[in-house]
Amino acid sequence: MAVYQVLEVPDQLLRSRAKPVKNINNGVLRLVDNMIETMYEADGVGLAAPQIGVLRRVIVFDIGQGPMELINPEIIHQEGEQVGLEGCLSVPGTHGQVKRAHRVVVQGLNRQGESVSLEGEELTARVLQHEIDHLDGILYTDRAEWVKRNGRK
Repeated sequence: MAVYQVLEVPDQLLRSRAKPVKNINNGVLRLVDNMIETMYEADGVGLAAPQIGVLRRVIVFDIGQGPMELINPEIIHQEGEQVGLEGCLSVPGTHGQVKRAHRVVVQGLNRQGESVSLEGEELTARVLQHEIDHLDGILYTDRAEWVKRNGRK
């Protein structure tokens, strides 16, 4: 496996919309595995393909229950509201307060190409929304009520 360099702002690829994956082949599976390795190496809880310069709709995450991956993820339902702190591997040295849905239902494909639906609340919902935003060129700082950089708001 390989560890990719995580792009950081102001890299314009982070503002690009990712394209759907049409075929899940060995290259896509290698991408998913390498993204998981990169996420762990960077000590993150989630990673989207655009963060490593690959404009495909692929996300990986691990909130303590083992690695998960979704290909072509789409939020099909959201409800409630939560406000909490977020950071991002692509915006190092910052964190901010972001309002997100409390609960989401996301549909996508697993590595076998099967349609899967994933429900998440609280942290899981936050991570899913954060990573799917990356697929649309949206950073958490775009949604933040405030951002703290190096100890200053």
